[in-house]
Amino acid sequence: MTQAQALPESSGVSTIVTMAESPLNKLAEAGTAHALVLDQLDEDQAQDVVSIPLEGKSSIADHMVIATGRSTRQVAAMAHKLAERLKKEGFGSPRVEGLPAADWVLIDSGDVVVHLFRPEVRSFYNLERMWGVGEEAPSSASGRA
Repeated sequence: MTQAQALPESSGVSTIVTMAESPLNKLAEAGTAHALVLDQLDEDQAQDVVSIPLEGKSSIADHMVIATGRSTRQVAAMAHKLAERLKKEGFGSPRVEGLPAADWVLIDSGDVVVHLFRPEVRSFYNLERMWGVGEEAPSSASGRA
């Protein structure tokens, strides 16, 4: 299982830390919705988990978490369990979109926005690229003849 956490560097470029290098739930502040989300996704065996810090970049949330489930059934189960746990732990009732099809489920808990995908759908939309996570710096020779 490959899991990753996006961490800002002083240069303004985000890097990916794999689960082998640092457990995701250890990178989030204990007792926060972010920590709860990472813990629940780990329990549910989500794959390729990426957490993108949005603080200072966007006002929509403090963190965006992106994860993959192996099937629509797993994506739906992860979404249900995560929404229930957020409510049970006192983080309010998150808004959940996309649950009937479960190809891409969005869970908005206010401070944390979670995107759960099937593998094919995740690679098609490639949200990490949109937020500049995991991209390599453009080559200085690009665009020259």
